[in-house]
Amino acid sequence: MFLWGTATASYQIEGAVSEDGRGVSIWDTFSHEPGRVRDGHTGDVACDHYHRWPEDVALMADAGLNAYRFSVAWPRIQPAGRGAVNQAGLDFYDRLVDGLCEKGITPALTLFHWDLPQALEDEGGWLNRDTPRYFADYAAIVAERLADRVPMWITLNEPFVHMTFGYALGAHAPGRTLFLDALPVAHHQLLGHGLAVSALRANGAEQVLITNNCTPVWPASDAPEDLAAAEAYDALHNRLFNDPLFVGSYPDFSAFGVEELDFVRDGDLETIGQPLDGLGINYYNPTRISAPSTDALPFDDAGVTGYPTTAFGWPVVPDGLRELLVSLKTRYGAALPPVYITENGCSYEGIDDQERIDYLDGHIAAVRQAQAEGVDVRGYFVWSLLDNFEWAEGYHQRFGLVHVDFATQERTPKASYHWLKRLIAG
Repeated sequence: MFLWGTATASYQIEGAVSEDGRGVSIWDTFSHEPGRVRDGHTGDVACDHYHRWPEDVALMADAGLNAYRFSVAWPRIQPAGRGAVNQAGLDFYDRLVDGLCEKGITPALTLFHWDLPQALEDEGGWLNRDTPRYFADYAAIVAERLADRVPMWITLNEPFVHMTFGYALGAHAPGRTLFLDALPVAHHQLLGHGLAVSALRANGAEQVLITNNCTPVWPASDAPEDLAAAEAYDALHNRLFNDPLFVGSYPDFSAFGVEELDFVRDGDLETIGQPLDGLGINYYNPTRISAPSTDALPFDDAGVTGYPTTAFGWPVVPDGLRELLVSLKTRYGAALPPVYITENGCSYEGIDDQERIDYLDGHIAAVRQAQAEGVDVRGYFVWSLLDNFEWAEGYHQRFGLVHVDFATQERTPKASYHWLKRLIAG
């Protein structure tokens, strides 16, 4: 069965940040620091999904969706990130999963979508090699409660983005600016993934995946220096998080002046590289790369031009999704498991959102073309069900199939929602 779904993330929609024993996350801390989020917006209330989830599940069911990818807030389950378990937090997700199952909607659960417990960040966060072990403990707790009804488990969401924006550049929580010194965050997230795979399987999880944000990398020209820069960027964005899973090693980082990843210990790559039941791919746009203009990094982002853009300014290149999927199949061959598009979507204003319809139509066609070219794609999840808290942009970017009035919490399905409903119905 092909999965037609939507995707959300806990901090972006739930609200209720201090209810029923939930602990503090790094996004609670970050969003309340002046200047971090546009116009001082926070996820304190967001879409109030914590209280309004039955209405949101009904919207999914009415659209004919047969899957829903959501994330669990680690601080709701373990307020300190380790140790004591908050049963009220587990109870919330228990109710949500039951509600999905009653409507015939397959739950696809993501364990980590960037809202690390602040208590763990205070101990170093993903720079701390103990965090992967705590993550596996948390995975076991959630699976023990929900694996009897949740068939699909995703360990991490976009570890590249969390490392880069959270730890290297400081644009996302926890707001660190470590640049290349953030590389241990990549390894520790992947190590946490590997340990969680074992914990999930031991507690009855049927399918285990990871979701990576990937991008086709286009050199700005055929000049050798542009080609080398594109290769370096591909190693950082794509191969850093896929190679350890499917070839058992990290790519060459000598272009970055890094000759050895001294934080990798014996046995780590075996832990990371356990077989998976699928790979989640989040795709938004290609990246065009040129030779570096400074010594800071071995590449420059040259920008993708000549295509329409979303309200976020992101280029709309549907064929980039086909290109990406085919390149993954070419690179990893038989090692590549079935693929699920776990996020794809766009920001546009308005309820009569023909631009979003055109965007989705083009990208779904690209998925079908990739399937025709031999890529085993088994699901497509639109980002997102609801307009929500869009990280550092606050409430200024609207990705939802459903419009949310954040003053009243009124939900209004957009034209794209009705279009997708018709598409799924056939």
